[in-house]
Amino acid sequence: MNGRVLHVVGTRPNFVKAAPVVAALRTAGCDQVLVHTGQHYDERMSDVFFRQLGLPEPDTDLGVGSGSHARQTADLLVALETELTARAPDLVVVYGDVNSTLAAALVAAKLEMPLAHVEAGLRSFDMAMPEEVNRRLVDQLAELLFATSADAVGHLAREGVDVGRVHLVGNSMIDTLIGHLDHFDPAAARAAHGLPGRYAVVTLHRPANVDDPEAVRAAARALTEAARHLDLAVPLHPRGRQALSEAGLAGAPGVHLLDPLGYVEFMSLVRGAAAVITDSGGVQEETTVLGVPCLTLRTTTERPVTVTHGTNRLVTHAELVPALGKVLAGGQPPPAEGPPLWDGHAGPRIADVVTRWLDHHA
Repeated sequence: MNGRVLHVVGTRPNFVKAAPVVAALRTAGCDQVLVHTGQHYDERMSDVFFRQLGLPEPDTDLGVGSGSHARQTADLLVALETELTARAPDLVVVYGDVNSTLAAALVAAKLEMPLAHVEAGLRSFDMAMPEEVNRRLVDQLAELLFATSADAVGHLAREGVDVGRVHLVGNSMIDTLIGHLDHFDPAAARAAHGLPGRYAVVTLHRPANVDDPEAVRAAARALTEAARHLDLAVPLHPRGRQALSEAGLAGAPGVHLLDPLGYVEFMSLVRGAAAVITDSGGVQEETTVLGVPCLTLRTTTERPVTVTHGTNRLVTHAELVPALGKVLAGGQPPPAEGPPLWDGHAGPRIADVVTRWLDHHA
């Protein structure tokens, strides 16, 4: 096969989405380069994911790190321009909606390098979310758009994207989930963190929940009340941990504040949970396939298929405890199977489109 594919990843969700695509293209004999921007950079949020997901060592780690959106994106633009110019790929592949994704898309466009976007077409219609800005711009620049669901295809069509560039392939994040099911051990996860048989998992990291002082206090109050009904396992990014701890969550009865976890450790906890409380997009999808009831502390979601599928519900801070009570009473039973094409084969479908495209364009 002719052509070189360069993947750009930067955060934990990117790694989970990229692993099946990299593996499928490796099987197809594709020349690949993996660039890690370093947007998530410590061992617990980066290195352990590469090991557990079977991703190859990055060919380059740009080590960009954190910062404001403007500074981080600017640093990424400079570093990625140098990297893409030196590597001269025939196709740049980006994942999701983080700043690394946007920066790579902009650099590829300026260098006139074709771009593929895995997880195209998701829309929350909330432009206050940095991720919404990123995903909309990336989709306008992409040559190949890989969609996880029919509603995403519809969004792209309404935005004027040429339907010939859009491919409904399923969800590569779910490929990773299905491929690792045998490694998820809820009993071991409970024992490792001193949890009882019935517990909920909580993940909060979005600015709307952890940056605004009033929202942080409301979240801490709601979670403290929820912990009166069952224990909460709360793995937190450093920023969210500090904000929620200062708002009173630390030390609350039934609340177990945890450091960030590896993929297998985290998904083991989720698989055994009675419920998940989150503001993460990916967790909404993973719980949908695992059949674990999910309560999303947001007013919008770019993954409405998880809501219509019946596994996820959007709640405010005030609605959280009543909604949790309904879940614990058995009021949110899981459907028998996941959404269409969330079957563990998205990676090979993407690889098939990419290899055929390379044969014609590289």
